[in-house]
Amino acid sequence: ISMDNSMQNMLDMYLFESNSLVEQLDGILLEAEQEDSFSEDDINTIFRIMHTLKGSSAMMQFDSLMTVAHRIEDLFFFIRENGMDHEHSRELFNMLFKASDFMKAEIEKVENDESLTEDISEITDNIEKVLNLISGAEEKAQGEEAGAAEGEASTSEGLDEEHKYAIRVFFDEGLGMENLRAFMIVNSIREVCEDFVVYPKEIESDNTTSNYIIDHGFVVGMKSSHDQELALDIVSTSVNVRTYESFVADLSGEKAEEKPKAAESEKSQAESQPQQAAPVQEKNEIPAAAEDDKKKEVHKEKNKASGGSKQSLISVNLSKLDALVDIVGEIVITESMVTSCPDLVGFKSDSFTSAARQLRKLTDELQDTAMSIRMVPVSSTFQKMTRIVRDMSQKLNKKARLVTVGADTEVDKTIVDSIGDPIMHMVRNSMDHGIETDAQDRINAGKDPEGTITLSAQHTGSEVIITISDDGKGVNSEAVLAKAKKNGLLTKPESEYSRKEILNMLLLPGFSMKKEVTEFSGRGVGMDVVKKNIEKVGGTITITSEEGEGMTTVFKIPLTLAIVDGMLINVGDITFTIPIANIKSSFKITEEDIIYDEKRGEMLQKEDNFYPLVRLHEYYDIETEVQDVSEGIVMWLEADEKTFCLFVDNLIGEQQIVVKPLPEYLNDFDVKNYGVSGCTVIGDGNISIIIDPLSLYNATVNSAF
Repeated sequence: ISMDNSMQNMLDMYLFESNSLVEQLDGILLEAEQEDSFSEDDINTIFRIMHTLKGSSAMMQFDSLMTVAHRIEDLFFFIRENGMDHEHSRELFNMLFKASDFMKAEIEKVENDESLTEDISEITDNIEKVLNLISGAEEKAQGEEAGAAEGEASTSEGLDEEHKYAIRVFFDEGLGMENLRAFMIVNSIREVCEDFVVYPKEIESDNTTSNYIIDHGFVVGMKSSHDQELALDIVSTSVNVRTYESFVADLSGEKAEEKPKAAESEKSQAESQPQQAAPVQEKNEIPAAAEDDKKKEVHKEKNKASGGSKQSLISVNLSKLDALVDIVGEIVITESMVTSCPDLVGFKSDSFTSAARQLRKLTDELQDTAMSIRMVPVSSTFQKMTRIVRDMSQKLNKKARLVTVGADTEVDKTIVDSIGDPIMHMVRNSMDHGIETDAQDRINAGKDPEGTITLSAQHTGSEVIITISDDGKGVNSEAVLAKAKKNGLLTKPESEYSRKEILNMLLLPGFSMKKEVTEFSGRGVGMDVVKKNIEKVGGTITITSEEGEGMTTVFKIPLTLAIVDGMLINVGDITFTIPIANIKSSFKITEEDIIYDEKRGEMLQKEDNFYPLVRLHEYYDIETEVQDVSEGIVMWLEADEKTFCLFVDNLIGEQQIVVKPLPEYLNDFDVKNYGVSGCTVIGDGNISIIIDPLSLYNATVNSAF
């Protein structure tokens, strides 16, 4: 569907707002279910969420979303007025989670430009059923029949000599919950007029009045024509009103001055009515106006209190932030080019040095600010996992809860989007494989009968660590080995595999321990997909497990992928860059320091351990005069618990680098598996290859044995 920019912007804003609201709804539902009750704030917030979703969906003409939001809004209107019914709380929560899932699915359809669901009767009937349960409407069925059997109501019923300026309102057919819809209009009228009467009475608490309202409408009677006009403004703009009429009741038996109107009538039509009881109107005009002003002041105060934070937030399209980061990257490169210009070698100027230092300071600040704009908390991803644990607990009949730590940890938006699926897979894995099916097994093992899955996030320097752990039964080594043997994955005798190597087998393609297919797992999608997704964002995955005590999975992911601190090195005429985060130290050695191992080749001793030595010029076959180790320098590198030493010609210096992806045609040469992760433009304008220490280790040390 083609649309102009303004429409696209409206759609983007709608999607952003709707997704945020549904996420907020899920969070409230999960917390409230734990307490088995909604707080007053929860009820008001959900009511506001549904009201907003209803309005914005109606504006965008997404009828399914509008209708469901409207029905839930009505439901919470009832709960707000009558309190929470704990007897039917399970049915209420289950229905609300289903409704939340439905709205998420519909929003996703909007995002994918798909048609929305036309038949939503199942979800609306479910909402209606729950409302009937908590309002006790089923018990009042006989009263409804009696109400329906009543004859035509008197036009002045419920009115008196004091309240004869009346409005009768009829709703669209087939809406349901007419009594609550009437009460919502009455509440709106209460904001502009305090003294009035309503018939039928007790519409908020008596569902049997719905049938009366369907047949006869509901009547509001006021003291003056001025109040009647104010109420007409409310009625004429209310949704789902089919028709309404204003009249002055003749309490002797006839109604007078009847003014029927269609719901589509504009406010101006209401204003065009002949004025009634002018002296009374004049008498009430000033206090009514004063009341209006008072209400406006109250609204101003509310806006002042609640609107400040909203006004300070704006939503920005991610592509604009990508462009901003790219520009900042180019500025960083250009700044390097200016300050490292070969023509300036040997040039000394205090003013130039001072200006260059200030420029570096400002570009650093600009870079930090641009990156911080892209940072979002992982809380939204964690919240989805809480929902998954809740649903799986019910469907698998396992008692388990999710504990989250560090949900406010901020990570680059692209990384948050990338880690959602891997985290979900591991949480499902913990629920499916980890947590014991029989609570008695847990009790026998000295554990709490309720399983615990812990999801945590924390910063450590330049990376974020996501940990998913459970206190379940852990990994059975023998079962994993047997499965690996059956799949032909073993490369040495079973007895030679360490537990760590056995756990790493879980990350092999197609390796799944699930025997039967369920909606959660067992479809041949193993943890190799998790590994690929984490590695896509430059991260690593580590699994640890003790049998009988549970399993822990750790994701280590760089905070940002765009600009990193790097160390420039030379090998022959080629400049390489190594991420500072992977460098433990650099030092000089002599030939005497090298130990020769029969299997692993050249080794160096550092801190009571021996590490393999990789000569970069030999591996990449680069011509260089620096052949003797005493003439070059050794870098001690670490990546994902893999540690080794790298021999290079010399260090050039530290520099912030902008990571640029390699050209696509190089993918055919599989360079990423040979120690190359990307490239960058350095200060003198030349291109430097960025070394990936983990890939280099796997290509050199691992491949040697």
